[in-house]
Formats: sequence, structure tokens, C-alpha cells
Amino acid sequence: MTIKDLANLISKKNSLDTEISKIIGRPAEKGHVGEYIASQIFDIELSDSATNKGSDGYFRTGNLSNKQVNVKFYGKREGILDVNTTTSPPEYYLVLTGPLSSAGSSKGTSRPWIIESVFLFEHEKLIEILQKKGIQIGIPTSVSKDNWERAELYPHNTNNSMILTEDQKDVLSLFNKNQ
Repeated sequence: MTIKDLANLISKKNSLDTEISKIIGRPAEKGHVGEYIASQIFDIELSDSATNKGSDGYFRTGNLSNKQVNVKFYGKREGILDVNTTTSPPEYYLVLTGPLSSAGSSKGTSRPWIIESVFLFEHEKLIEILQKKGIQIGIPTSVSKDNWERAELYPHNTNNSMILTEDQKDVLSLFNKNQ
């Protein structure tokens, strides 16, 4: 691989990013793409501003209707969650993740944009659990495996806060193609 090869690949990536931006209406950054995907699958009304404090939007329908949500899209599930410590935190975190991985050096690896799992954390309950365990809360926050398991919506629904339809599962499976 040469620097010219890299320049050609970046040019192709820029063209793809332009096409993605046309679909999502925002720059083709991972966070914006995750928010768009979540909005379409989970019927979330995104805030007009991508820099809205505390949350990215709110659920429009279902038993979480009108609840504020902050969407996270992580290339790997490393047990880390960026928890909002401001005065206006979201009511929920909806986390789209790639494969389970241990935190460590990323040298020689990649982070494809795939969704293997989806999790839903209720902010207040999560904060209470973390404080009881004496875990420092912020960006990033270490969240234990048992908390991730209780929050899982997809592929194994262990979270009673939301039950996914077959259509939602089918659409999520489209983003689990590691090519």
C-alpha cells in the first residue's frame, strides 16, 4: 500500500460519505449515522440540532413515548458507555454496538460500522447502580457485563422496557454484515 493508494481510497470514501449524507441529512459521521438508523428503526424524533444538550431526541411511540433518548453507535462493545453528567441528562441511552471486544489497543484493527447488538439503559437506574458500586461516572464509564446483559434488546431481548418486532429485528440484521 502506498500513499497514492490511501489517497484513492479516501476519495472513494468521500464519495460514499456524500451519498450517506444525502440520506441522513447530516454529515456522514458515525454518531449521526447511528442516530439516523435508530430514528428509523425505533421511531425516534431527532432534535433539529445535532448538538442538543442531553439527548438526541425522543421516542414517538410505544411505552417509551415522549421519553428523551441519547443514541450511541459504537464499533465494538467494550463495556464502556459515555454517560451524560450534565444537568440535563437523557432518560434513556439506546446503544448500537458492533462485536464484543475487550478494551485495549486498536493498533492493526478496524471498527466496521456494524450492529451486532442493541441495548437500552434507563439513565436514573444506571446511575444508581454505578454509584452503589463506586464507579466513576462520565465519559467514558465502565459498565459491567451483567448490566449490559439486562439492557439487551437485540439479538436477545432481556430488557422488558421494549420488545422488538420482527420487522425491527430484520432491519437491524441488515447492519450486521461485516464485509
